[in-house]
Amino acid sequence: MEKIAFIGVGVMGKPMVLNLANAGYDVTIYTRTKSKVQDLLDQGITWKDTVCECIQNQDIIMTMVGYPQDVEDIYFGQNGIIKNAKKGAILIDFTTSSPKLAKRIYENAKENQLESLDAPVSGGDIGAKNATLSIMVGGDKQTFQKVKRILDTLGSSLYVGTAGMGQHTKMANQIVIAGTIAGVSEAIHYAEVHQLDMNILMQCITKGAASSWQLEHNGQAMIDGQFQPGFYIKHFIKDMKIAKEEMDNQKLPVLNTVLQMYQSLQEDDLGTQALIHYFKENS
Repeated sequence: MEKIAFIGVGVMGKPMVLNLANAGYDVTIYTRTKSKVQDLLDQGITWKDTVCECIQNQDIIMTMVGYPQDVEDIYFGQNGIIKNAKKGAILIDFTTSSPKLAKRIYENAKENQLESLDAPVSGGDIGAKNATLSIMVGGDKQTFQKVKRILDTLGSSLYVGTAGMGQHTKMANQIVIAGTIAGVSEAIHYAEVHQLDMNILMQCITKGAASSWQLEHNGQAMIDGQFQPGFYIKHFIKDMKIAKEEMDNQKLPVLNTVLQMYQSLQEDDLGTQALIHYFKENS
């Protein structure tokens, strides 16, 4: 069975590592703060002190970090992935990042006899824990076919096209989320102003045409006053900025409006459901 290195074991990465280990894969991990993954180490998962050590002799190298700059650092540094992975290894980046960077990784990987996939995911921490992530995969189709059974231990994977197309698909996904979570926040604010019974409200609107993942999960979190991140505001702002850049200043009015709403909040370390605060602050 393939040996896997996993770089970046945070809110999303940790349950993904657990699901891989539970499926029987030999997983070696690296993340910035070792103490945050002590529970994984207690279960026998191997820790390494650097990216370079973590990827040594591994068949598949998976990454799930925060920002495009983080991706660039771990892939292209002197002690990074491309210069130190064994020949023939498959690189899979789950980070939501720049399509242009995904193409650059693909090209450099190929020059170094490596294979590369950009494979951003959607489903939040709940999807990561339940292994129900939607995984959007760009790169060579034959590479995707080699690892599909592994990806499917984490959720449902679908090949969407050449290098960078996984990231472009994720950008479309994030635009949908931007409009949806803004609508959910505004609806809940409206309901609170008019003193509706929130339990009855949710029973009604989660069973009709307004039903969505954002309503059922983040809408309920807003009602319950739970703002811990399943997905950080700061990472969603990053994603929306990437989408804007990829459109070369063409109009994205919904995304631009929601981006401005989030940027007006001083709550980068909360979950995206904290957008409800925008409506309360501006009512």
